[in-house]
Amino acid sequence: MKSSMPRRKFFQAAGAAALASAGLVPSDAAGANQNSATSGKASRLFVGCCAYSYHDYLAKGRMSMEEFILKGVELGLHGVDITGYWLKSTEPASLAALRHFAFKNGMPLSGVACGASMVKADKAKRDQTLEEIKKWVGITDALGAPHLRIFAGKLPAGATPQQAIDWTVEIMKPACDFAGQRGITLGVEDHEGITQEAGAILEIVRRVDSPFAGINLDITNFVAASDEDQYKAIVACVPYATQTHIRDYFGDSHHPVDLDRVWQIFARGGYRGYMSAEYEGQEDAMTAVPKLVDQIKALCRKYSTA
Repeated sequence: MKSSMPRRKFFQAAGAAALASAGLVPSDAAGANQNSATSGKASRLFVGCCAYSYHDYLAKGRMSMEEFILKGVELGLHGVDITGYWLKSTEPASLAALRHFAFKNGMPLSGVACGASMVKADKAKRDQTLEEIKKWVGITDALGAPHLRIFAGKLPAGATPQQAIDWTVEIMKPACDFAGQRGITLGVEDHEGITQEAGAILEIVRRVDSPFAGINLDITNFVAASDEDQYKAIVACVPYATQTHIRDYFGDSHHPVDLDRVWQIFARGGYRGYMSAEYEGQEDAMTAVPKLVDQIKALCRKYSTA
């Protein structure tokens, strides 16, 4: 992901300060996070895959969501994450049919992902975003999934990162109240924008302060000064992770990820949930995704207690 150097430097400096002040930068990034609410809890790591892994096929109509679910069965997954962009319809009958199809094929829906972004300077647009998230909570509920991925968003011209955090919290608080009434958790992703800095996303989830709020933790999306700082950001965010997206290279540096080290971090942090492949490389997804899933399977067998 492209970022201007001044903004990159700001996020790196802000991130280091925020993590240090929170006591979340251990000397060994693969070590247990002593401030974690999950420290000491046995991990349960499940094999998943995001529909986005097949984005070229889904976007061009060469794969349906039903076919993606069947691909999950073929790959031996524990669950699949439905990217909402490619649902053929969000009408109740269509959602009920997809839910039933997944059930009949023994494939749990681990979550749904929508593109709602909360960083909006205009109050009316923030109100619209809240309504959009509520709509997607309803879709998630209709599909029988327990989790919805949302975004914070990019910093608008003239706005400060603190303003953007405030706007995100303003929306997420009532959104989580609404989602919680349906037993659905909202995971804000460390995606392009303000949440690519660990300190910002941690401030958001702490201030929202809801059992139905968490981090949709993409292990490769942080903007950081070094690869070592990437791992430190993962350590800091694992206690709040509610869903996880896995790639094998960092989006910022494009350096390879030590996935074994990542699994150690999640296991020692007591994470319980899906480790979902989100392939975005150059190789065709039909051959590349199974390779990534095989790595995820092996690591889940190695580090999960269940």
